Amino acid sequence: MTAMRWNAWFGGSPPGTDAWRDLRRWLAAACLGALACGGGAAAAAEALPAEAFFKRPDIERAVLSPSGQWLAMTAGRPDGRTALAVFDLRNWGQASFAASFSDADIRSFAWVNDERLVFDLIDRESGGGEQPFGAGLFSVKRDGTDQRLLVRLRGDWVREARLARREPLEYNHRLLHVPADGSDDVIVGEVVYDNQDELREVTPKRLNVVSGRVRNLAEGTPPDSRLWWFDAQGRPRIVLTARQGRDRLFWKADEQAPWKPIAEFERYHAPFVPRFFDAAGDFFVTVSAGPQGYAELRRFDFAEGRPAARALVSAPGFDFSGRLISETPGGKTLGVRLETDAETSVWFDARLKALQQQADERLPGRVNRLSCRRCDQPDMVVLVESFSDRDPGTYLLYRADTQAWRVIGRSRTGIDPAQMATVDFHRIKARDGRDLPVWVTTPPGKSAGARPAVVLVHGGPWVRGGHWQWEPMAQFLASRGYLVIEPEFRGSTGYGDAHFRAGIRQWGLAMQDDVADALQWAVAQGLADGGRACIAGGSYGGYAALMGLVRHPDRYRCAAAWAAVTDPRLMYEWRFISDQSDEVRQFDLPALVGDPVKDAEQLAANAPVAQAARIKAPLLLAAGARDRRVPLVHATRLRDALGAAGRPPEWVVYDDEGHGWLTLKNKVDFAGRLEAFLARHLKDATAAAPR
Repeated sequence: MTAMRWNAWFGGSPPGTDAWRDLRRWLAAACLGALACGGGAAAAAEALPAEAFFKRPDIERAVLSPSGQWLAMTAGRPDGRTALAVFDLRNWGQASFAASFSDADIRSFAWVNDERLVFDLIDRESGGGEQPFGAGLFSVKRDGTDQRLLVRLRGDWVREARLARREPLEYNHRLLHVPADGSDDVIVGEVVYDNQDELREVTPKRLNVVSGRVRNLAEGTPPDSRLWWFDAQGRPRIVLTARQGRDRLFWKADEQAPWKPIAEFERYHAPFVPRFFDAAGDFFVTVSAGPQGYAELRRFDFAEGRPAARALVSAPGFDFSGRLISETPGGKTLGVRLETDAETSVWFDARLKALQQQADERLPGRVNRLSCRRCDQPDMVVLVESFSDRDPGTYLLYRADTQAWRVIGRSRTGIDPAQMATVDFHRIKARDGRDLPVWVTTPPGKSAGARPAVVLVHGGPWVRGGHWQWEPMAQFLASRGYLVIEPEFRGSTGYGDAHFRAGIRQWGLAMQDDVADALQWAVAQGLADGGRACIAGGSYGGYAALMGLVRHPDRYRCAAAWAAVTDPRLMYEWRFISDQSDEVRQFDLPALVGDPVKDAEQLAANAPVAQAARIKAPLLLAAGARDRRVPLVHATRLRDALGAAGRPPEWVVYDDEGHGWLTLKNKVDFAGRLEAFLARHLKDATAAAPR
């Protein structure tokens, strides 16, 4: 690994260096300090190139320092790398790179206190396969000086030792928590494996980012600890242990108290889910309630050993998804941020409630996310992240003492919201009467009628797929004229426990019917042209795309599948080339997908590779050669089976990628292939329907 382009090992970025010129160019590109940022997009008649959708954001993430005087950002440099920059908000325009590498990207960061940050790394130019080094963990002063290595990078970077006062921790440590006590400490977790590289437990340690001193926090902890929850001072309070399909929760009243059990349950049958501690020492959990099992936020009553009967926050139709809003992690609760069909904030603090109303009036039709520092002081500082379905976002700064609003910069320059598609949320009925949430992305401009459609199926599958925000793939497809339909099929999370459980052991069955029902609804509404629809997705979404051609061949003209599961049976077998653990194979997959012995017939009937003779429509099949979640054998076996049947797919393998595409060149290449593939099969109204 080469050094940074400027002296960030031990010094700042003096004016006149190449990096300082880079920073000034980036400031201009990101519109820092401008009263308004120009659109910079292509003319309306000219489609934006794929790179505009898939390149890294100009501003990826922004966080105020504890005092609110400085703002740290991960942002794209002119050479494409992601750097960590810090801006002095009281001396507007004064800025420096806190960390910037010529051969690595800043992955994530956090303020430790007003003087120091911590960050880790990724190499986004090496592809999504095995990274050339582990993420590591560094600390650095906000001006870029006194950088120290805290957690070793995985690899052969021999020069790393000179950055550490002490021997750095091994690469199997990751950041868990930053205490809000103003100290120089963070909490890291040592991920411990057994001899077979199976995750055994995660051990928390308190690490001083200046001296490198380490203190073990796991004394007396029950074995097989996996997940930890900490209070504001960084003390471990709740731990979840996992072994052989059973989970247990323990709590610790204070540092001297022993760990006490509070719950034991089978995997996926938790009576409640731990969420937060606040400054008052209250512990918050979510509980599934009502016939649909929507998750509600409640306090946990340690005296009674169970969650309180009354919900603090509920959102009928949705699980509680959000967090308590506080100035610092675990600090005084100022409000609640939650997501339903869109994100909203409910403020308990009167000043912030009024400011939220003011922001929403200034920036209507958008989500305006407020983060404050010195929240109870006359000179409160507030970072506003404002975004919508058509706008990736703009960052603004508000000062209470001057009541001034100032634009900091745009998340993505070159994107004109007026040219982007709209995203709408619908609830429809599946064929069995179950509520089925569906997201629809509609291209801008008036349509002469129903549009050609792409049914885009999310991966997971046990996640929430859609959000009311700008999303690259859906916007790219919409920019090419396609209606994009994204169903939250049963098994998806975020819409109640009953919706999740309705998808258990339904791969290729009711889950697949939901996808087809979403398309049929869009056709019935006059939104989609039922004769010109394709199905597409990655990972589980790729599996669903393939099964769409098997189960519903009359619905789809074509399919595109990437990093796709082509044979669920392989998920139980390919131990040495997959990152799935034995715990997942022995307990999770049998519970959620099917027992490999008892359900063998069902698994075979719903394996695309076993049903290859039924796949007759054109198929674009893509894979990463270094994929360890869905190994390449999935794709090659299906390719060979289709070739033997006389219907070879369009085929691409990215040698440097894993489970999905990380490099911009591969994202753009695949987008171009997908665009051309869809145009051949959907743009011509007279093209032949599936055989």
